[in-house]
Amino acid sequence: MANDINIRRDKTKARIRGRVSGTPERPRLTIYKSLKRIYVQAVDDTQGITLAAASSLEKDLRASLKNGANIEAAKAVGASIAARLKEKGITSVVFDRNGYVYHGRVKALADSAREAGLQF
Repeated sequence: MANDINIRRDKTKARIRGRVSGTPERPRLTIYKSLKRIYVQAVDDTQGITLAAASSLEKDLRASLKNGANIEAAKAVGASIAARLKEKGITSVVFDRNGYVYHGRVKALADSAREAGLQF
């Protein structure tokens, strides 16, 4: 059963990646979530480099969070990545939900990044 879910997510992920691509001015903001953590990075696909990254695994976020995989953690990670991108002069991104349903932690991260000043 779990294998079917992963296959379906991989198909959705491939379909999204066929349409979404990041540039230096407007990088792709991709998300990954596990059962214990949530990760996000801004990727420039033209050069194949990561411009900024944030996760609930970082020391300052771990100290302030009770759990690294809940909605509060997603909000904190979203605000963190937005602050890092704004320091680099990037205000607009393309959101790549990476095959996950836009609900719960994914939506919380996106909304938090928008509130912190990112546009997507």
